[in-house]
Amino acid sequence: MSIKVDLDQLAGTLGDYPIGYLITVGDDHRAHTVAVNAQLTNGVLDVGAVGNSTRRNICGHPDATLLWPPAQPGGYSLIVDGRGELTDDSLHVIPQRAVLHRPAHPNVPTASGCGDDCVPLS
Repeated sequence: MSIKVDLDQLAGTLGDYPIGYLITVGDDHRAHTVAVNAQLTNGVLDVGAVGNSTRRNICGHPDATLLWPPAQPGGYSLIVDGRGELTDDSLHVIPQRAVLHRPAHPNVPTASGCGDDCVPLS
């Protein structure tokens, strides 16, 4: 099931998700994933210092995804898609959309008709 997360409410939602993962993509189209402790400030996720691979990926492909797994089995994952911007010492991700997501239960109709109850965000 998926539940839209209002980006204005993202700060409150993040309180339930202490450790996340930043996913970027390189020129070889392979995902690069690192653990992060992102902080939301003025509508921007401050990821902090990043390594060379992440920096190179963001320079070539600025779209990034942050994923926070559920705290408990059966809980929701928080997924935020955004655009990365590098500063001298940090990576900022400007959220474009966010969703709480978990697999749908077998044989239960979904709101969207998609097998995973994916709710498109506009």
